[in-house]
Amino acid sequence: MLLLGFFYITFALGAVIALTLMILRIGALVGDCPVSQARTRAVSITVATGFAAFGAGGVIMIGAVLPVLEDAPFAALMLALGFAALCLGLGFTHAMGTLRAALLPAQHEPEPDMG
Repeated sequence: MLLLGFFYITFALGAVIALTLMILRIGALVGDCPVSQARTRAVSITVATGFAAFGAGGVIMIGAVLPVLEDAPFAALMLALGFAALCLGLGFTHAMGTLRAALLPAQHEPEPDMG
């Protein structure tokens, strides 16, 4: 069971690292404009660190359930990895939406005509 736990932690935290690096890379690609480069860098680092913190916490919480299925260790590993991948994918999608929303220029609504 210890070996399967090691595999789980290695693969799941590897996925967290890979997705965090993707967020940073996407932020770097978007930040090519010299006008908004500093803002883009700050936003992408903030979103990436938030994703990494939540993702690592989720991986640890899912891994804590592995001993419950001690009778079927391979099934427990596959279920834990699948659930972690699902949660990390949803978190990545949300992180990309947050990055996009934070980098879009503010949409000003026209003021109503008072005259």
